[in-house]
Amino acid sequence: MLQGLPPILDAGVTALILGSFPSPASLAAAHYYAHRQNQFWRLLGVLLEEPLPEVDYAEKQRRLLRHHIGVWDVYQQCLRQGALDAAIKSPAVNDFSHLRNEAPGLQCVCFNGQTAGKFAGWFQQQGYETWVLPSTSPAYTLAFESKLARWRAAGLGEPA
Repeated sequence: MLQGLPPILDAGVTALILGSFPSPASLAAAHYYAHRQNQFWRLLGVLLEEPLPEVDYAEKQRRLLRHHIGVWDVYQQCLRQGALDAAIKSPAVNDFSHLRNEAPGLQCVCFNGQTAGKFAGWFQQQGYETWVLPSTSPAYTLAFESKLARWRAAGLGEPA
């Protein structure tokens, strides 16, 4: 069983980005979106007007939290060969029951791709606004500018 990563989360988070499960590169590096071709840090860097691709992981986390954005995954563990979501087997879902206590200002949950987006209904039932956004994975070949426009529409480009 592969184990996921801890959330980037604090009491000031108002938006939470949920992926499915970390890639092998992210698990090896012990940080989210570590694969060099994943567009996550580039995209968030443009939206937040921050040089996220150029700073170390600890600084990436600090800057996201300064913008009131958290990051986590829907699955805490699974079996998987490779990096594709389609290869995820026997997943266990993260326990989101404590989100109201850990991030009392959380209003919006954004899903990085369709696999994570399967959980949008549960979060809507909890009273959160939800957005299922195009995956930042290199496997999803939508042009960067199109991804950026859809992510911006979710309101993630608001400066701190």
